[in-house]
Amino acid sequence: MDMLEKTGSQSSPALLREPVTDEGHGLVELIGARLPEVAAGAADNDRDARFPVDVFTSFGKDGVLGATVPKELGGLGVDRLHDVALGLLNLAKVDASTALALHVQFSRGLTLTYEWRYGTPQAQALAERLLRGMATGDRLVCGAVKDHPSTVTTLTPDGHGDWVLSGRKTLVSMAPVATDFFVYAQWRAEDGPIQLAAPVVSREAPGLDVLDNWDGLGMRASGTLDVVFRDCPVAAGDVLVRGPLDAADDAALAGQTVSSITMLGIYAGIAEAARDIAVRSAGKRAAGASAGVRTLVAEIDARLFALRATAGTALGEADLLSTVLFGDLAERGRRMMRAFQYAKLTVNELGLKIVNDCLTVVGGSSYVNAHPLSRLYRDIRAGWFMQPYTYPDGVDFLSAQALGITQHNDYMKTRAAQAPAPR
Repeated sequence: MDMLEKTGSQSSPALLREPVTDEGHGLVELIGARLPEVAAGAADNDRDARFPVDVFTSFGKDGVLGATVPKELGGLGVDRLHDVALGLLNLAKVDASTALALHVQFSRGLTLTYEWRYGTPQAQALAERLLRGMATGDRLVCGAVKDHPSTVTTLTPDGHGDWVLSGRKTLVSMAPVATDFFVYAQWRAEDGPIQLAAPVVSREAPGLDVLDNWDGLGMRASGTLDVVFRDCPVAAGDVLVRGPLDAADDAALAGQTVSSITMLGIYAGIAEAARDIAVRSAGKRAAGASAGVRTLVAEIDARLFALRATAGTALGEADLLSTVLFGDLAERGRRMMRAFQYAKLTVNELGLKIVNDCLTVVGGSSYVNAHPLSRLYRDIRAGWFMQPYTYPDGVDFLSAQALGITQHNDYMKTRAAQAPAPR
């Protein structure tokens, strides 16, 4: 038996085609079983900007919502970023909006697991409570980071040892079914610096209102809504303090990479779905594909190979470094973020070119809202806006790293610092 026969259908992990752990195989199989259900509603949900509630109910029953929760707490125990990204890739080939919303739950599982293992006793207790609920599908936890332009979200003491949260967050994906919101807010200690805090607020909290206001260009079924907080009470044990806004700490870049890098799988999935549509269209032409179309198909496949290889390599680097908890943790954070941003810029650029060329291969029939390539074209563009970082901020980060320019790289803090908390 030669080497090719021995490898069978296996491929390099860098190509992001096969899971690298048993837990990852389990997740891919569970998601795969629900793809027909996702596909059945994808076009209508996109047209109507309707969140796929029934799909998430199914994910809860299957255990998918607890995929990144440790097995000790009842979850599937998927802890490799590569495998999480691959699951999202397969889902995004059918519906990127659903994949984006599910990413939110997966992301919280990964970051809360770190708090559960290594955080303060308060953080460990809070993380365990949320993770156990995620494992059963009873808790769906959103991150609410970006302030609405009209306000600064603030946390203030209530005078009795607890807190009050006020403000408004925008672009909160998975919000229609969220049970809890991980909110980033400012608070000012008496005669002290402005601090960044992360309170966890229940959807049932008095004063919390989830608005039905999403009408995006793409990712229309992702449930990306605004959430308003009007003097919401928050228990002292449900607040994690992240430190002064003006204190740069590049060690935090590791957690931000873990939280977001698996989204690369979503955009790889969109690009692959578009490629498959274009190739099927070209193959059906009675007279055969023209030289121009064949050139485009070859370039599409070459770009998709480069996109997958870049994303898979960055995920592998992040997986490797995420287990390193000693030494220069600031440099560890920068290394993880550099790999992520190299890949993100590459995936964004190649993905958009791939889908654009697929439209050209298929022709004018694809330039209508009802055509699946229309949805893929609108969805692929969303990657450029995703933090960390948007394209301009990513360029600033990578160029500063190359040129040795010192800057504040923690986007959570720099975004919160754009407007000061009131005294």
